[in-house]
Amino acid sequence: MAASTYGETVAEDKPKLEELEAALPAMTRWRVPGGRRVDWATLEAALGTALPSDFRALAEAYPVLAIDDFLAVSVPTPGTEALWASESRNDEILQDLYEMGDIEDYVPFPEPGGLISWASSNSGDSFYWKTSPADPDAWPVVVRTDNADWIEFPVGAVEFLAGVYGRTIDVPGMPRNFPGDDPQVLGLSDDTD
Repeated sequence: MAASTYGETVAEDKPKLEELEAALPAMTRWRVPGGRRVDWATLEAALGTALPSDFRALAEAYPVLAIDDFLAVSVPTPGTEALWASESRNDEILQDLYEMGDIEDYVPFPEPGGLISWASSNSGDSFYWKTSPADPDAWPVVVRTDNADWIEFPVGAVEFLAGVYGRTIDVPGMPRNFPGDDPQVLGLSDDTD
């Protein structure tokens, strides 16, 4: 499992995060000054894999984001990293789809190349990483639409979001008004009390 420090993550993926912020400027009001201090060592040990550096940069800069009351981007909350990892390892919806044979050639994580969820929509769309190849920074995004279509994109989560909201990536099967013309963003508090 590759380890990286917060500073390396931010420096390495700052351009990708800046592209997302340019495509979705309403998110910037939720940026956490000084970072959120996610315990990546705990999270990745509990999960059993490293996560992509662009996602780590996003999770250090922002809390959970709800975009246009449609898309929720799930990032770990400091202090609950093991819970986030456990929920990712035990994705009940994905496991049910797998058991019903409605997962095409994909498998749930922790199977080799298995899927890990990082976002969902309020209409039942799910956004995953396919954990193959071995380098998390090369993991593609896989979308399962509410129409049960599976679509793979050869980009990471932050680049995917920047492409969707910058209108350079089209996701077939999404609602007609996705993405909205002026997407609004709500940052959900890190308070765990």
